[in-house]
Amino acid sequence: MPSKGKNNWKLDQQRKTDKNSNNRKKPGMPEGFQFRFSLGYVLIALLAVSFFNYFLFKSDTTLVPYSAFKEKVRSGEIRRVEIDVNYYTGYTEPSPSEPSSPLPPSAKPGVVYKTVPVSDPEFTSLLDEKGVVYSASPRGGSTILSLLLNWILPFAIMIFLWRTIMSRFMGSNSNVLAFGQNKATVVAEGDIKTRFADVAGVDEAKAELVEVVDFLKNPQKYTEIGGKIPKGVLLVGPPGTGKTLLARAVAGEANVPFFKMSGADFVEMFVGVGAARVRDLFKQAREKAPCIIFIDEIDALGKSRASGFIGGNDEREQTLNQLLVEMDGFDSTSGLIILAATNRPDVLDPALLRAGRFDRQVLVDKPDMKGREEILKIHTKNIKMDPSVDLSKIARSTPGFAGADLANVVNEAALLAVRAGRKKVKEEDFQNAIEKVIAGLEKKNRMINPKEKQIVAVHETGHAITAALTPGADPVRKISIVPRGYGALGYTLQMPLEDRYLITEEELLGKIDVLLGGRAAEELVFQSISTGASNDIANATEIAKRMITDYGMSDKFKNVALTRRSSGLISPQQASDPFATKEYSEETQRYIDETIASMINERYRHVVNLLTEKRDLLNRISSVLLEKEVIEESEFAELLEGAGVSMPEAIKEPVAAAESVPLPGSTEKVFISPTPHE
Repeated sequence: MPSKGKNNWKLDQQRKTDKNSNNRKKPGMPEGFQFRFSLGYVLIALLAVSFFNYFLFKSDTTLVPYSAFKEKVRSGEIRRVEIDVNYYTGYTEPSPSEPSSPLPPSAKPGVVYKTVPVSDPEFTSLLDEKGVVYSASPRGGSTILSLLLNWILPFAIMIFLWRTIMSRFMGSNSNVLAFGQNKATVVAEGDIKTRFADVAGVDEAKAELVEVVDFLKNPQKYTEIGGKIPKGVLLVGPPGTGKTLLARAVAGEANVPFFKMSGADFVEMFVGVGAARVRDLFKQAREKAPCIIFIDEIDALGKSRASGFIGGNDEREQTLNQLLVEMDGFDSTSGLIILAATNRPDVLDPALLRAGRFDRQVLVDKPDMKGREEILKIHTKNIKMDPSVDLSKIARSTPGFAGADLANVVNEAALLAVRAGRKKVKEEDFQNAIEKVIAGLEKKNRMINPKEKQIVAVHETGHAITAALTPGADPVRKISIVPRGYGALGYTLQMPLEDRYLITEEELLGKIDVLLGGRAAEELVFQSISTGASNDIANATEIAKRMITDYGMSDKFKNVALTRRSSGLISPQQASDPFATKEYSEETQRYIDETIASMINERYRHVVNLLTEKRDLLNRISSVLLEKEVIEESEFAELLEGAGVSMPEAIKEPVAAAESVPLPGSTEKVFISPTPHE
């Protein structure tokens, strides 16, 4: 414990030193007053005075031949002459001390004439004869002044400007050496307010990171028995799940300095800059150890160094190599721990993931229903809510939502309440916010002609009835023909009863049926089809393709995966050759295409027959939808029960909203609800 207090005291002193290093002032200066003398200010003042004198007092000077100059003296036009080694300068007006007399009619008052002198002994006699006042400058004086003005002064100005530019260019903010300095945001230990209590929905990930915090607080607890803490912890998960928040919470709980940097900050156009920044980052971190280095989006830096690539990014590889060396260069007892975050772990270099570097990989996945409720409690802590709001119901209504999505829902609900003029947020605000996040902004002012509106109503009714009649399909929560989002003229909102992680073959076929229900209803009612089903067809085709190629759900290739999980890295040779990445023959490709078409056409005929049997129900519900524009779940259930259709119990007691369902064995999503009519 004494050693811990000593270390904390040193860190505190170091932080105070760093904080005060940029606030030094000259001794003797009063507090709050600092004066910096700059020669640049003097130069600017001199230039301003020179320009002022030039433009205010300049005279109309004309260079004339010597004979013309002499003639103007003879005619009395020139009244005063200044004789210099280089020039004779004649003035049409006398000096203020001389008496003035009328000028000849041809003379121009205020004009100055200059001429280059020649050897003419009679010139001074002419000046005396005409009564012209003349004077001479000391020999050599003008030469020195000319040399000063024409050569020394411009050279001095050039040197001054060069030194000024270089001093600023070489300054701490924008000098060339700063390219090699890291761009990490350094947060002192006392300035991190985030704690584990501020993170919810990722209890397993927090449990994995508790050991890291405990090591930073009590390192001797592990070193006494010979244990070693992981050098690096890689946080893996979809966007918005709280990876950065977790890293800040670890630093806040451990009460140590926190270095935050993005993987893209290491990569520059200059060779060697990224490696220099890595060295500088670890050098600073060692000086402030124990501390945490957090590299966000490390996939920008640590992509796999695939062999055989032509024209690869040598700069990025050098930076990655330097990072690997630095991670090997410190031991586990130094108190320096690296946290990194990525949502693409498959593209990371294997050397980065080996034991001894990122020893521990922590999955930060999307929260389950309980986790979503805890996240909602945190985000609604400062929200004034109506007592009737049930956060558990909202959590059940948002399967598949990440923490960032839930924060967005809470904020949208608060904005909707303010827009409605309420002082508290009601549950309907949350439900409307969920729909806004899923389906997009409602566009009530969009004008749709009656024919198109009728097509949309029939289309969405076809989706809803097919979902109600398909075993295992997600229950329908809402049907709307109010335009939303980008090009969606209507949508059918379905709600899964719970978080799903596996889907059976029958359920996948049921999803295809629901997607095809819109077009089948159009053809059944209007004997024609429209472009509104384009998104539905694309999703149905994707499901059918994945069933054949990924899930082994075809007759010929049953239990065979025809595609291979790719790291996402494609060499230029593969990119230029479409046959280089093909994993099956043309005959197999033909079979896949034919099977997809056969499967979808078969499901389409099934849906058409299903809706033909319920044609009266289709007409009745589409008419109600056309009149009201929105049908809620309770009214939809009444319409179905009135037609004698048996209803799943879930529709009578709704518990969840629409989601994008994850396909088994994949992180990709197939968006099946809402189903927009484009």
